[in-house]
Amino acid sequence: MSGLDKRVGSYEEALHGLQDGMTVLAGGFGLCGIPENLIAEIRRRGVRDLTVVSNNCGVDGFGLGVLLEDRQIRKMIASYVGENALFEQQLLSGELEVELTPQGTLAEKLRAGGAGIPAFFTATGYGTPVAEGKEAREIDGRHYILEPAITGDFAIVKGWKADHFGNVVYRHTAQNFNPVVASAGRITVVEVEEIVEPGELDPTQIHTPGIYVDRLICGTFEKRIEKRTLRS
Repeated sequence: MSGLDKRVGSYEEALHGLQDGMTVLAGGFGLCGIPENLIAEIRRRGVRDLTVVSNNCGVDGFGLGVLLEDRQIRKMIASYVGENALFEQQLLSGELEVELTPQGTLAEKLRAGGAGIPAFFTATGYGTPVAEGKEAREIDGRHYILEPAITGDFAIVKGWKADHFGNVVYRHTAQNFNPVVASAGRITVVEVEEIVEPGELDPTQIHTPGIYVDRLICGTFEKRIEKRTLRS
């Protein structure tokens, strides 16, 4: 196995080095494109006092919601409380520290972190509680607030296909937060449905280049539907 081969043999190896108090960035939106097996491994390891950055916190009993059940998350940075009653309960009780962030701002904070940009100005949130304690500036007659970038100790990502080098393709809307999360982790771990030989992926279709990926594992997935809607 060459140094460019990102494959690991187990989920335990995939998250080697994860410790209490670390910041974990998690891809996905609702239950679409979530790294469900990596989340399950975090639960199994029992690490605590985590800061987790993700669009939302899964649902009760699945996705990041299982980490809330075991009180493993100290702080959640998200844009949406969503369908998770336990998340809402822990937020309102003060048991869980929550930093609610506008969805587009959250995506840009992660993208900026991955690009090495420490902060950026955005008009979103100016004049609201989101802006409290943040630097404000008027540019060309419009008011903006300064938002710091986000990076993490670990980034956990769900892809569709990847090659041995860690070049990743996401399927349809599973692109959501996964590409920006993948770029912003000090250690980025990707689980995929299929690993193919180098050269099998069309270079023009790769969403996350392997340079961002440190560890790669192939898994099986439940693909649970958050809200099933059918025609009458």
